Amino acid sequence: QVQLIESGGGLVQAGGSLRLSCAVSGRYHMGWFRQAPGKERDFVAAVSRSALNTYYADSVKGRFTISRDNAKNTVYLQMNSLKPEDTAVYYCAATQSWVQPTTLADYNYWGQGTQVTVSS
Repeated sequence: QVQLIESGGGLVQAGGSLRLSCAVSGRYHMGWFRQAPGKERDFVAAVSRSALNTYYADSVKGRFTISRDNAKNTVYLQMNSLKPEDTAVYYCAATQSWVQPTTLADYNYWGQGTQVTVSS
């Protein structure tokens, strides 16, 4: 059974930084999604199994960086210049194959989520 365990969420002031981590039991294509209260779960970033390809939502380009350490089976989301609108529960997701890395339905396995709150 695939396990994904997120960590690194918390409370930060606008303009600050956080780094999320996701430990996964195996080698998969990985993504980060987020869900704000009353809203749908949205794509944030993704990285291919090889780490050669990365994808970002327009709203986070230039501020967030996704990376992975395959030796540690861990994926990271470095979040800089955080804004109050980044406040959400962030979910790590994994899939063995994808057609559209930005599409929620392409992911088979999900973590439980970690809360990120950005105060103004």
